[in-house]
Amino acid sequence: MFKYLLLLVHMFGLFILNTFFSDVSVYMNTVGQVEAGNEILVEVTLDKSDFESFARFQQEIPGGLTPVPIKTANADFSFKDQKVKFLWLKLPSEQKVTVSYKLRVDQRLKGTFNLGGTFSYIANNERKSVQVPSKAIAINPNSSVDPKLVVDVNDFKTLVTPVQVAESGIEQVKCIRQVPYLADGSNEYQINLLVNKGSKEKFAKIQETVPEGYSAVASESKNAIFTFKDQTVKLLWMNLPSDPYFVVSYKLVPNEGITTSPKMDGTFSYIENDNTMSIGIVEKDVSLQNVSDENLLAILSTTGQSISVPINYVQPQDYSGTVKIEIAESALKLIQEDTKLTNMLEPESGVYYRVQVAAGHRPININRYFKKYNLDKEVRTEFHEGWRKYSVGSFYVYKAARDYRVQIWNTTTIDDAFVSAYNNGKRITVQEALMITNHEWYR
Repeated sequence: MFKYLLLLVHMFGLFILNTFFSDVSVYMNTVGQVEAGNEILVEVTLDKSDFESFARFQQEIPGGLTPVPIKTANADFSFKDQKVKFLWLKLPSEQKVTVSYKLRVDQRLKGTFNLGGTFSYIANNERKSVQVPSKAIAINPNSSVDPKLVVDVNDFKTLVTPVQVAESGIEQVKCIRQVPYLADGSNEYQINLLVNKGSKEKFAKIQETVPEGYSAVASESKNAIFTFKDQTVKLLWMNLPSDPYFVVSYKLVPNEGITTSPKMDGTFSYIENDNTMSIGIVEKDVSLQNVSDENLLAILSTTGQSISVPINYVQPQDYSGTVKIEIAESALKLIQEDTKLTNMLEPESGVYYRVQVAAGHRPININRYFKKYNLDKEVRTEFHEGWRKYSVGSFYVYKAARDYRVQIWNTTTIDDAFVSAYNNGKRITVQEALMITNHEWYR
């Protein structure tokens, strides 16, 4: 009797602790089963008390399931390496925050998988996390699919994905131009381009020849550097957008007296095994303006792949019908020549910090501009979110970067320097870096 009483007291104590001292609770609402080919709605509610710190919610998704965001509650939604992430630099002020997305289930799937998750956040300069209890979800086979093609959800990634890529071409690099059209009843032509980057992440360029009599103006560049010179439009990326496919756009403004519609020609260049490859841009009579992800996927699936070749090639006169392929220059060199940049920031491995000292849209002579500050570390530049950002140092401990930032404040007239963080060369928030490294934050 005493043992049961002691157990009851212990359980009651845990209840009291969880009720009054837990910072956050996470609840997931979703179905228990679905037929292959349909969608699963996943809804997650955070009961976070009153704190508004940096936070991240992450779930592992099996192969064959594709997430599409519905409600993000001001979070940055991403899906990469089979991980769904909702990332907040600052949580909303409401005590309860709900996010949701839908999972598209490939029609060839069957079997059961577990869907759980982790909510991580910063409280009192400490990293904390809450595990979401896993829920088993059963996928019933689609009766319209040949049983020979049906694959268990846990085997889909290893067995089906290579075949799917070959059949659908969704992973193939493509660039599609919507037929130019007059924008909003004006005399300006809208140019929309759909880029399917596959697994490519860095160094890419769109280059289009603009007919005489037109000038080009950027509309939506997706953080590319947009230039127009000598009747040539260029969009340059040091880092491609995280989305597997995206739409960029610009407008063609005709000179007075020009009435003919523009005929366009262009290429998309990217890195492949350290070579810069190039494909022709395919023009199609489709709509790329404010269309759903489903429509974009359908357009990509029904568009044949352009042949990729290194960007530099010649056709020798003494070998009829033979094309000599020359090794292409690196994309970094290509972009540096296009933008006349030096002192580019090179990626490092792991998590590290730098101190950003300036940012702008136009290129500058770094050595001449920063000479007056007598900085004891070399200034490097990078492209990020449409800006040229200039930073110094490389620190693997946050406190060292913070101390150097204070030194800059005290010894120069740069009073807005701040610490920036990176993970394997990619910019992340300082809060996320602290979570990864378990370092402490200092003012």
